[in-house]
Amino acid sequence: MANFLAPPQVAKALVGAGEKKAALPFGNMTWLGVLAGVYIAFGAHLASTVATGSFEYFGLKKLLIGGVFSVGLMLVVIAGAELFTGNNLLSIAAAHKKITIGGLMRNWSVVYIANFVGSILMALIIAKWSGLLDGPVGTTAIKIAYGKVSSVQEGLNHNWAYFFRAICCNWLVCLAVYLAIAAQTVMGKIWACFFPIMAFVSSGFEHCIANMYFIPAGIFAKNFSKAVSGTGLSKAQLATINWSNMWSQNLISVTLGNIVGGALFVGIGYWYVFVRGSKD
Repeated sequence: MANFLAPPQVAKALVGAGEKKAALPFGNMTWLGVLAGVYIAFGAHLASTVATGSFEYFGLKKLLIGGVFSVGLMLVVIAGAELFTGNNLLSIAAAHKKITIGGLMRNWSVVYIANFVGSILMALIIAKWSGLLDGPVGTTAIKIAYGKVSSVQEGLNHNWAYFFRAICCNWLVCLAVYLAIAAQTVMGKIWACFFPIMAFVSSGFEHCIANMYFIPAGIFAKNFSKAVSGTGLSKAQLATINWSNMWSQNLISVTLGNIVGGALFVGIGYWYVFVRGSKD
């Protein structure tokens, strides 16, 4: 027996997986979505911790940050959870008419909201209640959040730039899921998650669910004077890190880009090549 599935087998397996995910009871779908938000937030906080400090050597710091962030998808894939960006691959089942567009949108909507709840829960636990951001890691959290909502103030066509960064991100995330399904061992799934996720984070691409932790963590960290003092940001700059800008300057464009990258370029692309015309 082969220890991996061939690409056409993976695409067909995703049709069946999509049917099961679309049919999940509301309560199960919601709780698994909350868990996915929590798991991605674990990876995001770990990445923020590793990012803290002045160590830099030919991009090695970015490589380390991307590497540790991958733990989030490992938890989602191996422990089991419903992640909106990964579930963009339900487009394969929808294109093959095994689930309806209504079923697709139900899954995406419920899981997206549940991911947000899980991400905010961890932002509250880590950023607001644990005290872990009352210091240098909090400074990093604020700087990360500022970078994600403030580029529009610095002359970039912010939303378009983030839309295309998000396409690249979820192209890699969904490929990570694709490779993880191909792998038939736990270690194979770990490595399948590691490399594409390391690549997207190290490259500076944008993931909507990760940003549901990164930006709120920065918002909450603004309450800690030790964290704020190390940022070098003015009051006006700090004020841009807020709930409104989280959506208008990041999450809307990033979410749309993630859908295009995952549902269209990976999902529909592999459906067209490997599944289209089959009766399975």
